[in-house]
Amino acid sequence: MALTVPFTVRRQTIADALRRTAQRLPHKKAIVCGSTTWTYAQFDALVSRLAAGLISIGVREGDKVAVLARNSHGFAALRFALARCGAVMVPINFMLKADEVAYILKHAGAKTLATDSGLAALARTAAALETEVQQFIGLPSEDPSPPIEGMHSFDDLAACTLALPEFQFASTDLAQIVYTSGTESSPKGAMLTHDAVLWQYVSCVIDAEIAEQDVALHALPLYHCAQLDVFFGPAIYMGSTNIITAKPVPENLLPMIEKLGITSFFAPPTVWIAILRSPLFDPAKLVHLAKGYYGASIMPVEVMKEMAQRLPTLRLWNLYGQTEIAPLATLLGPEDQLRKPGSCGKAVRNVETRVVNDQMQDVAVGEVGEIVHRSPHLMLGYFHDDERTKAAFEGGWFHSGDLATIDDEGYITVVDRKKDMIKTGGENVASREVEEMIYRLPQVSEVAVIGLPDPKWVEAVTAVVVLKAGHQLDEAAVIAHCTQHMASFKAPKRVVFTDSLPKNPSGKLLKRQLREVHATKTA
Repeated sequence: MALTVPFTVRRQTIADALRRTAQRLPHKKAIVCGSTTWTYAQFDALVSRLAAGLISIGVREGDKVAVLARNSHGFAALRFALARCGAVMVPINFMLKADEVAYILKHAGAKTLATDSGLAALARTAAALETEVQQFIGLPSEDPSPPIEGMHSFDDLAACTLALPEFQFASTDLAQIVYTSGTESSPKGAMLTHDAVLWQYVSCVIDAEIAEQDVALHALPLYHCAQLDVFFGPAIYMGSTNIITAKPVPENLLPMIEKLGITSFFAPPTVWIAILRSPLFDPAKLVHLAKGYYGASIMPVEVMKEMAQRLPTLRLWNLYGQTEIAPLATLLGPEDQLRKPGSCGKAVRNVETRVVNDQMQDVAVGEVGEIVHRSPHLMLGYFHDDERTKAAFEGGWFHSGDLATIDDEGYITVVDRKKDMIKTGGENVASREVEEMIYRLPQVSEVAVIGLPDPKWVEAVTAVVVLKAGHQLDEAAVIAHCTQHMASFKAPKRVVFTDSLPKNPSGKLLKRQLREVHATKTA
């Protein structure tokens, strides 16, 4: 029998990636958050001490450690410390209510919960709802804050001098359980291994051009896999400088981009739109910003054209995916933004993607089908949910739940979520197609199109519209515009004007919430 080397010699985990970057670039600035700045050598050493501190309070390999916190240097360090000691990170959406947080804590079996001063009350309330949480870790915030009473202090844990043991976990072991946003009856916990996340890093580095020279601004929530694993993780892997903030609003972002020389920034379309509309927006002050990324929802074509006009030197990427694929699946690069407007591009380096019908056959050009994937990025399955895991991988491919078309060059365009397809008067209407038409109206800042119960149409196509400041528009004008340019059955039957659209912290429109609110109003 051939001699085999210890598996730890060949191991590559999320924490190993940080250590190797620190060895290459020890004096390079790694993390900047508020008044805190760490070089890569300092960051890596702190992560090791923090991992030892976690072990000192009883955290063991395989333990689930939940994180309910806003962006901070503490969040960043904890992410890698958990990976270094073999614990499993369970990031939680801080917009959830206590009972929703408690569901995730119970489902994951988390015994340790890390939080910050602004969310400590929510964390304690949720943990008290029959969960297994036994201890808390108080994380620092972007702005200085005192230690949280009754919680293990981040600073104390990071000062631990105990030596780290030789861990036996492998690259194929679980790194994180990331819960879906809960658009279904209950959130699902996607189980992602170290190697799944790292293969995804490789795809990001190659296709999204994450580079050592980047000065990257991380402003969208790190609990979300897009900011955490498409941008922050790959930037650490490559050795970028990382600016972290918990305030993704134009009055904070625009001065930071200018003063800190930000070269790379990710945000969903809603945040890009807010930046464009801000009175602080001045292209002359954004001269360093070279790479712009968007995802979470489709960038309206008219907004993309506006960005190209007002920020002509900014190269844009559209990134599409889902939690279960860690999360990047396809990408539309800068050269195709205006050539293939609205498309999510093609599969990235380590993903194989098809658009199929219900018989798992590839659809013809222009036909609507479901996006399915194969990739080493993919999750192991849903935690404690064999039934939904089996359904997600039916036919030997991961089913995204997104409906799309594919063109003769292989570019994919998402037309809707399966659950968001509106069935009106016997016809199927893709909400996104109607949204794109309404965005052509110059008065419109944002729009979401949903289907609402209707005795005649079964579902009535309904547009919920936010107007630009100082502009006016009425329902009849919106309906007339749509009817003039598209089939009448696609045009809205109702138009509702509102001040804002509900979104989660990643910028994704909460259409389920819109449907619930407006169905009640029209009932």
